[in-house]
Amino acid sequence: MKKIITALATSVMLMTSAVAQTLPAPTIAAKSWLLLDATSGQIIASQDPNARIEPASLTKIMTAYVAFTALRDKKIDLKQMVNVSTKAWKVDTSSSKMFIDPATPVSINDLLYGLMVQSGNDAAVALAEAVAGDESAFVVMMNKEAQRMGLTSTHFANPHGLPSPENYSTAQDLSVLAKRVILDFPEFYKIDSVKTFTYNKITQPNRNRLLWLDPTVDGMKTGHTEAAGYCMIASAHRPNGAGERRLISVVLGTSSDQVRTQESQKLLNWGFQNFDTVKLYSKGQPIATPEIWKGAKGQVKIGFANDVMVTVPKGVAGKMKPALERKDPLVAPLAENSRVGTLKMMVDGKPMLELPVVALETVEQASIFGRAWDSIRLWLK
Repeated sequence: MKKIITALATSVMLMTSAVAQTLPAPTIAAKSWLLLDATSGQIIASQDPNARIEPASLTKIMTAYVAFTALRDKKIDLKQMVNVSTKAWKVDTSSSKMFIDPATPVSINDLLYGLMVQSGNDAAVALAEAVAGDESAFVVMMNKEAQRMGLTSTHFANPHGLPSPENYSTAQDLSVLAKRVILDFPEFYKIDSVKTFTYNKITQPNRNRLLWLDPTVDGMKTGHTEAAGYCMIASAHRPNGAGERRLISVVLGTSSDQVRTQESQKLLNWGFQNFDTVKLYSKGQPIATPEIWKGAKGQVKIGFANDVMVTVPKGVAGKMKPALERKDPLVAPLAENSRVGTLKMMVDGKPMLELPVVALETVEQASIFGRAWDSIRLWLK
């Protein structure tokens, strides 16, 4: 079942409304798909986003993430040379390879390019061994990272994505993983935009055909096995007002390389053409200063714990009007970031989204006399 704007970041909840339902989702020739606005954290549209799928080489995104983490923590170094094991060299000779050789040490830097540009299964095993000592220990690290990210429907059995019943994920989880790579490691994410890479005198192209077709696309990864079909996660950034906006498409289980490319392009174009991402409020920006009872001060500033970015159909942003609902009376002690109410954004008299409102400061209790006086005032009120 297709869904339009069905989820947001945890700080924002969209309401079911006629506004969101007036725009039909595109027809995408895939078993499962999803379009995420990485700027706001919203899923704009999806079809069967929680269906379990075989991720194939999309698995290598997590392999890269764990390797990037090891680089950040200085457990490995880009210039570090590693010996190629027989296991890495022999991994499934019929599948995609970087063509590393046990007779020639290879740098971590080259392995990362071999992993993400050439989709080398041998590069995946070599990286796993370099980071964790052996492949099985690295897989444990992959699954711990998946748990930390909240990928509840994902499990990895190997670092390359070759078929295994214990290697599975969903479009929803993969979109979260893709976003985390882009946000946490922008300096390494740029590898995904490289169109070709040469190693061992063998030049191979990036399998993401959108890099040649759409200059706004700068990643991320393709995958294919007989069971998984042809899959792609693509990301593009385009102008959005004074800044930029990034969308991530996840298209799983298409019938060919050509189809996954055209359907990913269709989904990205649809998202950019039909939706805007706007900043409603800034982190720490007071939206009201209501009275607080029994406190060391008489008022408290309320607002949002984070910047509030939302994605809405084009033309809707200017129609939204705020309606604040508070949990009155507010009584001290009140801790900073405590939920104190809800701000509903209304469109044509109907709620389109809800924003959790919090206290922007801590208010301690008043003296015993102050509390007693406010108790009397509250009783009279």
